[in-house]
Amino acid sequence: MMGRLNHALISVSDKAGVVEIAKELVALGASILSTGGTAKALREAGLEVTDVSSHTGSPEILEGRVKTLHPKIHGGLLGRRGKPDHVQQMNEQGITPIDVVVVNLYPFESAIAKADCTFENAIENIDIGGPSMLRSAAKNHEDVLVVVDPSDYGRVIEALKSGAVPSELRRELAQKVFQHTSRYDGLIANYLSEQNAEGGAEKFPARLTLTYERAETLRYGENPHQDGAFYREIGATEPSISGAKQLHGKAMSYNNYLDSNSALELVKEFDDTAVVIIKHNNPCGVALGATSVEAYVKARETDPLSAFGGVIACNRRVDLAMAKEVTSTFVEVLIAPEFDDDALAELTRKKDLRLLEVGSLQSQGRDGYDLKKLVGGLILQDRDLGSLADLKALKVPTKRAPSEEEYAACAFAWKVCKHVKSNAIVFANATQTVGIGAGQMSRIDSVKLAEMKANLPIKGCVMASDAFFPFRDGLDAAAQTGITTVIQPGGSIRDEEVVKAADEHNLSMIMTGMRHFRH
Repeated sequence: MMGRLNHALISVSDKAGVVEIAKELVALGASILSTGGTAKALREAGLEVTDVSSHTGSPEILEGRVKTLHPKIHGGLLGRRGKPDHVQQMNEQGITPIDVVVVNLYPFESAIAKADCTFENAIENIDIGGPSMLRSAAKNHEDVLVVVDPSDYGRVIEALKSGAVPSELRRELAQKVFQHTSRYDGLIANYLSEQNAEGGAEKFPARLTLTYERAETLRYGENPHQDGAFYREIGATEPSISGAKQLHGKAMSYNNYLDSNSALELVKEFDDTAVVIIKHNNPCGVALGATSVEAYVKARETDPLSAFGGVIACNRRVDLAMAKEVTSTFVEVLIAPEFDDDALAELTRKKDLRLLEVGSLQSQGRDGYDLKKLVGGLILQDRDLGSLADLKALKVPTKRAPSEEEYAACAFAWKVCKHVKSNAIVFANATQTVGIGAGQMSRIDSVKLAEMKANLPIKGCVMASDAFFPFRDGLDAAAQTGITTVIQPGGSIRDEEVVKAADEHNLSMIMTGMRHFRH
């Protein structure tokens, strides 16, 4: 039970809803303490506000760096109301309790996101007083109600009006504070680490701080006996499955998220109209087309059996024609930048079909790290964003050079191969995958699997390999299928033997010097 409120301290950079909560607190009997821009906004709304400097009797100093770091503030936050010695000391020092704290922090994250942000500007956007007040209030949450998230304003006021704030709510709000300040400190530490890296220091910090917010609790994980949840990276801006808007269908599963991410990342590789179909985290069909529906039909032709129950990503707006093709069979998820209204009407006839809208894929910034959890650890690397701008500038070690059509087919196949589990082999023409061999323990087995999975004629196609051929057997097997050109990284001690095999079969070969292992 909370009696009449004493002071409510309000100091926010995000002023959404701050006037409304301040008015409610005043109506509940609180006097408002505030600083700077927040105090100005509240006064302009007609509220009576006491400046923190007036409350403490100490002026703001050092260009505002010191204003709330004072015993009358932190004593009012940390003093235990139920402990006689605390109450006595507070009375002796003239410290009155602060019952509610509404604080959010200097916008460090948005400041450093600006292209023109200087190091000095970033440092000045590190909040000191705010985290200190939040942590003090959160530590003493049995006596102090602390609010860091504007989305909590409504239920805080509702609880206060009821006359009793449940201990569960107090603990939840305190937990949010420590999560918030932990992430804030992590952002600062990571920023400083990046600045050191630019100065020649180590790229990867000695201690890595990661903060994600739970977006969804899943029905289960990879299998029904495993619990699962989906967490979203805070502040991420790149078009992604994590930031997608689900327009229709059943809740996403753990495996849906994995497959959808793989589908979208592959379709991002193409500027032309493209469609990708993923099954069990590998592409089972990829194609280009003049229209989305043409690309989809061609992608599905690669392996219709595997495409059943697959996850589809398109890099163009989905129209009615494509929607009708999608609803003609069973599909788990369809991902696209946007959907036409009539396409949505058609697609939503399928009750369980999940529709994810990710927004424009144009002019996207792509960076960040790829992380994989180990038992007791984590491995981290740059995302594999490697690409080849001009295949004609690459080494051709064979007697025969690729034709224009073969160069185009190799460019297409290489982009697909990058997203196939290693060992990876892709047979393709210039606009369509023909056979895909994924995840085999030996490269020749991947060649044989690609041939086995091919639903379309292989003769005249090219072959992409994610890594070098350790022996000539892969080339020999591929030549027998009718492929005419190979694109591969090279770098084997048996490159000469492999090139000789290609010449014997009158194949042309492009060596990229770039490998795309995907484990």
